[in-house]
Amino acid sequence: MIDWATNLVASGGLVGVFLLMVAENLFPPIPSEVVMPLAGFAAARGQMPLPGVILAGIAGSLAGNAVWFELARAFGTERMYRILDRLHRFTRLGREEVGKAEAALRRNGPAAVCIARMMPGVRTGISIPAGLIALPRRVFYFWTAVGTTIWTGGLAVAGYALEDQFHLVEDWAGPIGLTIMAVVLGLVAWQVWKARRAG
Repeated sequence: MIDWATNLVASGGLVGVFLLMVAENLFPPIPSEVVMPLAGFAAARGQMPLPGVILAGIAGSLAGNAVWFELARAFGTERMYRILDRLHRFTRLGREEVGKAEAALRRNGPAAVCIARMMPGVRTGISIPAGLIALPRRVFYFWTAVGTTIWTGGLAVAGYALEDQFHLVEDWAGPIGLTIMAVVLGLVAWQVWKARRAG
């Protein structure tokens, strides 16, 4: 099964890695926790160059997030929510998820865009509220690039280093992402509690 999946990813080459990462950030079909370690594993076998894998993954992630960010900036809240309502079953993004992400972004600032890149279920959604509040493009793309480089590059390098034991990457990546999410949500909850107490 591992050989089949690796060969499937490798058969698409760097363009395939790029497209898979674009898709992962538009309507998550296959998570990056699977795509990038497999691509790194293929690189360890000599089927693709590791630097190319990392750059393709980063570029794909940036492109996918750019779509949501630019749509949100262009359409505004009401039109964007109507789009999400129509596409919810494909994107798994809805008004509630985006509303929570927007509140977190307003409280924690642009760095939330970076942190979200390492959080399952949030890495795609954060681009929409960033666009809705008209976060400056240079700020959005800078923090997106930083977070994406850390997460995507780390997964690829881990897959490359572990080779036959690459499945360990997926086992660890999920808990790490969930831990980051728990910490961020805890900080947000604490700020809300503090604000209500002060009020």
